[in-house]
Amino acid sequence: MNEPAAPGAVSPASEREVEAVMGAANVLMGVAARSVAEVEDIVSSPQLRVLVLIDSRGPQNLGGVAAELGVHPSNATRTCERLVVAGLIKRRDDPADRRYVRLELTARGKELVATVLDHRRQAIAEVISRMPAGKRRALAEAMEAFAAAAGGDGTTDGRFTLKSGA
Repeated sequence: MNEPAAPGAVSPASEREVEAVMGAANVLMGVAARSVAEVEDIVSSPQLRVLVLIDSRGPQNLGGVAAELGVHPSNATRTCERLVVAGLIKRRDDPADRRYVRLELTARGKELVATVLDHRRQAIAEVISRMPAGKRRALAEAMEAFAAAAGGDGTTDGRFTLKSGA
């Protein structure tokens, strides 16, 4: 007979739990892929990740962008240069340390990110609206707990980093 786990205790995930989350992840990845496809003639997926990063976390430097993308700084530099040329981000001296350049979204960059994220929100809202009303609150609570267990609240572009111990 299984005894209830002590509050705060960690227990292994069941196969059903894992498969349920995998199924939901597939749906969410499809939503994200469709939103990226809408702008793929303007930006690549890595470029969109940079735009969403700056939108969600504020101005970044090239080192922060490289770390977030998991790429060499020269790759981040090339990606950001293309975004500057496209008029989606601008470079400014960092007022706290002039050795660094801050990358900020332009109005056009903000509009592109807003379009992509609005598409995602609408697609997710459509799926949720087809769920029984009584299950929606539990879904929201479960997703909040899932994001917290991953080490944070996730990011707007759907990426997260597992914190050590998470």
